[in-house]
Amino acid sequence: MAPPKGGFAPDLDKFLDSLKSRPVDASVDFLISLLKRRQIKGSESCAVATAHVLLQVVAKDKWNDVDQLLGRIQLVGRKLVAAQPHELVIGNIVKRVLGLIRDEAEEDRNETGNDSSPSETPSLPPPIETAHLERQARTPLPVTLPPFARTQSMFNLLSDPDFTPSPGSTPNLGSGASTPQRLPQSTNVHALRSEVIDGIEEIMDEIKQVDEQVQAYAEIMIHPGDYILVHQPSRIVQKFLARAASKRRFTVFLVVDPSMTNSDDPYATFRKSLSSGGSSVVNIMNAGLMAYMPKVNKVILGARAITRNGGVIVDSGTAVIARAAREQGRTVIVLGGVYKLSPDNRFHHEGSIEWGDPSKYVNFADGGMVSQVRVRNAIAEFIPTDLVNTYITNLGAHSKDHLHTIITDHYKEQDINFDLFGKVQR
Repeated sequence: MAPPKGGFAPDLDKFLDSLKSRPVDASVDFLISLLKRRQIKGSESCAVATAHVLLQVVAKDKWNDVDQLLGRIQLVGRKLVAAQPHELVIGNIVKRVLGLIRDEAEEDRNETGNDSSPSETPSLPPPIETAHLERQARTPLPVTLPPFARTQSMFNLLSDPDFTPSPGSTPNLGSGASTPQRLPQSTNVHALRSEVIDGIEEIMDEIKQVDEQVQAYAEIMIHPGDYILVHQPSRIVQKFLARAASKRRFTVFLVVDPSMTNSDDPYATFRKSLSSGGSSVVNIMNAGLMAYMPKVNKVILGARAITRNGGVIVDSGTAVIARAAREQGRTVIVLGGVYKLSPDNRFHHEGSIEWGDPSKYVNFADGGMVSQVRVRNAIAEFIPTDLVNTYITNLGAHSKDHLHTIITDHYKEQDINFDLFGKVQR
């Protein structure tokens, strides 16, 4: 692979810019390398990259029927999931596209069947009354005549019981029946390609609009005077609270990473947007969490992914907050787009934990300790279903019992059961 231009490490934007000039297989391999090195990370970025590369597969790959296209998407999907199995949205987008292809192919088959039914009867020409004239017309029939002429000759041949054709004059039944079937097939492939591309673009638009659609429910969920606790809020949580702060005043307890310093505060803009509306922001550390929990009304968390039974994969440190809220009887609200809702239900506490670089907590300058201690830094962890009260997606607020309905609406049954993780989890 050619080194990135300008000496900068590639990211999502550079990957999207490279799609126009790269072949499909090279684009897939490039995305796999970026996922493995975590140069593309986060639910939204991984979902956008997956949707774009599958769009290239549909648009540029050569395929002759639906089965070939489904097989190709499944193969590429397995590779992407194997590159980064912790990002469940990759598998979600792959299965969404598989379901989209099946739906569009089914619609094309129905339309083709409806269009062809009324045209079959008029295609048969009326029989010629004089058999002698028909035999004379059939004998010099050239090979270059159009299919209509061959159909007329065959019809009159079968309608004349007194005529016994010679072996050399027997019509070829196979060519007359198969010729009109190839043209609709090629036309359907072209139409299916266009429809699937439009469907994938709609999925990408859905991903872009999630933040705006979710924050529309902020004024319903947050009331004046509430005490809201958030943990290292993601962009969707920040926009959700900022929308509520534009209409009412409340207090936010912001749980921050202990290793974060004032010089690299990533929430400065967030604090300013809340303060401008009259709301208060209070920084707290994990160690003092339980002291503030009795005052809290709601805990609002951003989801990396949501499993089929309602379990949530979140940033490290969030699970202890959810357990504390459960002990105090506080409401836990999870925000996430529908594209983060995974039809897969096999994830458990240990398997969903993602481990990352511990260097911001332990430096290699501490040589004595590093050589004697194994330090592990969790990036993501799992919150079980019983710790969550409400899920808010771009479709509205839901309970855990309603999640299976959303999955049924967005995924096909055969794709839900398709094992994208078979080569990863043995």
